[in-house]
Amino acid sequence: MQLYIIRHADPDYARNTITDQGHREAVALSRVMESLQPTHLYTSPLGRARDTAGYTARATGLPLGVEEWTREIEGFSVEQGEPFGQTALWDYHPEKVRHLANRIVTEDGWLAVHPYDQGFSQVLDSLASQSDIFLAKHGVVRENNLYRIQEETDRNQRLAVFCHAGFGLTWLSHLLGIPFPLVYSSFFLWPSSVTTVLFEERIRGIATPRCTGLADITHLKQSGLTPQPRGLWANIE
Repeated sequence: MQLYIIRHADPDYARNTITDQGHREAVALSRVMESLQPTHLYTSPLGRARDTAGYTARATGLPLGVEEWTREIEGFSVEQGEPFGQTALWDYHPEKVRHLANRIVTEDGWLAVHPYDQGFSQVLDSLASQSDIFLAKHGVVRENNLYRIQEETDRNQRLAVFCHAGFGLTWLSHLLGIPFPLVYSSFFLWPSSVTTVLFEERIRGIATPRCTGLADITHLKQSGLTPQPRGLWANIE
């Protein structure tokens, strides 16, 4: 089974939709998704994700299911001073995260330090629980850090989920078993990017999630579009 974690196209946050650039990105993305032949389409309830997913739904003819739990993570931020100001947790300075990583190895350890010590464990617990429910509907059941594939499950399922940067990174950290601050500081999901997770079965019935493609935006380059690095800080001189 394959899972596609897709960030929405270039956002118009004020209007809860996507920009003109975002619509062009979503069109280009829909062509790629049509070629990947997803079997199921899901979206966050937020407008920017739904409007992005709509193009793929029309291109593939698949129904588009709304998954409330995939909405962007909100209510958690950190003040980083000038010129950054208030940012989301996943934009916390990566050099500070790497410094902390010298002495923190467990998720509980990360949740005890600034800026993750503000009740973020509830977000992680909820996401893990909802992820389990979602995957179980497709015959993939988590047991500890592995996933048991039910015998009647269609191994050729390809699930496409249109969601958000913070949510997508957090879900990826859960699936791969990598501490979330390290995922935040090391990876970036471009608008309209496609991240692919393969549930690999080397032993029949037991799957391990493996990332086989991260934040792919080949479709933008092929369409002559310039990626918009929202949330990715330029070098500061």
